[in-house]
Amino acid sequence: QLQLVESGGGLVQPGGSLRLSCEASGLTSPYYIIGWFRQAPGKEREGVSCISSSGGNTNYADSVKGRFTISRDNAKNRVYLQMNSLKPEDTAVYYCALRYYHTVQAICVNMDYWGKGTLVTVSS
Repeated sequence: QLQLVESGGGLVQPGGSLRLSCEASGLTSPYYIIGWFRQAPGKEREGVSCISSSGGNTNYADSVKGRFTISRDNAKNRVYLQMNSLKPEDTAVYYCALRYYHTVQAICVNMDYWGKGTLVTVSS
């Protein structure tokens, strides 16, 4: 059974940085797209960033472009989200999600598997 486990969340001051990690276990294929989503209190879940199977293509929400960087280590079955210049509006539960799909595109839709999330709080 595939499982996704996020880590790295916490409390950080505005302007600070955090690195989220998501480890996948129980994979049955090396071909999958994987990405990060977030849900702030009282708001709908939104896509943050996505990375293609090979890692060659990435996609970001406009609100995080230039501040967040997604990467993946296929040998370790991990995906990372480096978050810099954090703002209070980045406060949310961050989820990792995966879909088996062999594509060069980084479009995270119709995700099949989700982690339980890690809380990021940006506050002074």
